[in-house]
Amino acid sequence: METTTLGPFTVSRLCLGTMLMGGKTPVDESHRMLDRFLEAGGTFIDTADTYGDGRSEEVLAPWLAQHRDEVILATKLRFPVSDPGGAGLAPDRVVKACDASLRRMGVDVIDLYQVHAPDPDVPLEESLEALDGLVRAGKVRALGVSNFPAWLLAWAVALQDRHGWAPFVSMQPQYSLVERSIEVEILPFCRAAGLGVLPWGPLGAGFLSGKYRRGEAAPGGSRIADATDDLEEAYDRRAVERNFAVVDAAEAIAGDHGATVPQVALAWLLGVPGVTAPIIGPRTFAQLEDNLGADGLQLSEEERARLEAPAGPPETYPQRMLHEQSGMGELAVLNRAR
Repeated sequence: METTTLGPFTVSRLCLGTMLMGGKTPVDESHRMLDRFLEAGGTFIDTADTYGDGRSEEVLAPWLAQHRDEVILATKLRFPVSDPGGAGLAPDRVVKACDASLRRMGVDVIDLYQVHAPDPDVPLEESLEALDGLVRAGKVRALGVSNFPAWLLAWAVALQDRHGWAPFVSMQPQYSLVERSIEVEILPFCRAAGLGVLPWGPLGAGFLSGKYRRGEAAPGGSRIADATDDLEEAYDRRAVERNFAVVDAAEAIAGDHGATVPQVALAWLLGVPGVTAPIIGPRTFAQLEDNLGADGLQLSEEERARLEAPAGPPETYPQRMLHEQSGMGELAVLNRAR
C-alpha cells in the first residue's frame, strides 16, 4: 500500500476505522481484519472513546500488545462515555479522557489524539492548552481535530500559533462523492495550512456500496436503514437523485476497470489533492478485502469528471464572486509568520 506524510508520521494511504469492532463486528473477526490490513501494508488505525462506550478501544488492546510498533494509532475524545464519565473538552476532562483511552488500549502513548467535535461550553483556549499539556507530558505525539467548521478550525490554528501550543496536524471531516461540502472552505484551508485530511464516511455510510436503488427501501440491517433522521447518513438525505446519478457513473466506471463501486469511490478520494488517508470502516472481512482493492486503482481525468458532475459542492459567496470577478482561486500556501 502507498504511504504518505501526516505531521511527524508516515502513514498508509488508507486508514482502518474500528468503530464497529466489538459491536457489529465480533472480536475474532476484528482481529482477523486488523491482521489482514497490516499484511496489506496498512499502518494507520483510527478509533474513538465513544465507539461502543470504549469497547472499540478495548478490542484493540490485545492486538496492539503484539503490533503496537507497527502502526500509527489514532483515537478521539469529546462525546459521552462512562469512563471518565460525562462529555466535553473541559481541561480536567481532557486529561482524564486521555488517561482512560491509554488504559483501555494498553498503550503508553497515543500517536494522534483528535478532538471529535467542538465544545461550545468551554473556551477554546482552555481546551487547546490542555491538549498541549498532553503532548508535553509525553502521553500524545500529535493532535488532530474532527467535525470543525472552517472558521473555528482557522481560529484554533491561529491560537496554537500565537501561544506556541502543539498544533493540529490533521482534520477529519465527512467527505465522499455524495458529500462534498468541505471543498468550499475546509479542504482549501487544510491544503493551505498544511493539515492532513482524513475523510470519514468515504462511502457515504454505505450508499456508495451500490446496493441502494431508486424507489426501493434501504436494505434491512444496513447502516442507512438504521439511521435516524438527525444523522448524516439518514436515508432521505442520501437517497436523492443526484446521489443515485453518482452511483450510476461509478458503476459504469467500475465495470470498465473490473472493479467495484466502493473501490472507485475510494480511488476518487485518493486522487483529491490534500487528502491524506480516507478512513474505511468495514463491518466484515469481505468488505475490508473489497476496500483494499482501491489501492493502486487509477482513474482518468475524464472518469473523475463523470463522477464529480452529478453532486458537486454548493456555489457560495464570496468564493464564487472572487473567482468570477477577481480570478482568485485557492491559495496554494498560506504565508504564516514564524
